[in-house]
Amino acid sequence: MADSTAKKINPPQEQDHQPGRETEMHPKPEYMPKFPGNGRLAGKVAIITGGDSGIGRACAVLFAREGAEVALVYLEETEDAKITASAIKAEGKQALLIRGDIGEKAFCDNVVGKVIEEFGKLDVLVNNAAEQHPQEEIADISAEQLQHTFQTNLFGYFYLTQAAIPHLGQGASIVNTTSVTAYRGSPTLLDYSSTKGAIVAFTRALSGNLADKGIRVNAVAPGPIWTPLIPASFDADKVAEFGASQPMKRPGQPNEVATCHLFLACDESSYLSGQVLHPNGGEIVGG
Repeated sequence: MADSTAKKINPPQEQDHQPGRETEMHPKPEYMPKFPGNGRLAGKVAIITGGDSGIGRACAVLFAREGAEVALVYLEETEDAKITASAIKAEGKQALLIRGDIGEKAFCDNVVGKVIEEFGKLDVLVNNAAEQHPQEEIADISAEQLQHTFQTNLFGYFYLTQAAIPHLGQGASIVNTTSVTAYRGSPTLLDYSSTKGAIVAFTRALSGNLADKGIRVNAVAPGPIWTPLIPASFDADKVAEFGASQPMKRPGQPNEVATCHLFLACDESSYLSGQVLHPNGGEIVGG
């Protein structure tokens, strides 16, 4: 049960379907870039999974402002995806919408094929899509839930990376979204935390594997961020208090995380690989 004395940050709200819809949130997450673009991704083509909303949407619009054409991969939230596509087009760039389940290898192969057919190349891969299903006890995590969480959060990263690598050249970048839970765990998100820890290891291992090819691999480990996954995961009282326990006493906004993805995707981070950035409101982890 939520602590009744905890600070209320947002109105209590819930959604009954994962990964959640941004159109149903109040207040809406902040996704628009805060600053003018500087051409950091001029001429680049990027794939962003979970690009319809939340952190993915913020990355997509920011990447477009910095000059990239963007392919948005999403599960089923077409209305959210169309809003994101409109924001990309408002930045003067193209948006390719691709709907499907990244937990299926054939779909991931198809995603990369469509991007190469549409844009002729691929420069940046942002593995970002995820799901989470809180359970109080480990015994409550069904085999089906465990399989599905790993299928989306980890296998999907593998499948899409496998499909992308033949098309990535010198100077390309892969950015994986992990989580603060990879470092400090979460008592009610055992399977989710496990996938996010695996993503950290995947990032570090893959960075060494691809170093000779000039492809950098890094990750971002957000703390509590105001995205559709939150009201789709927790009860209304927990949602209202979400982020209050962080040192900054609030949840982060998607546009406060996307800048980390941009930095790792562009040449400003040319000497970084196998690293993780931590936009988490001041929580010290992994020291």
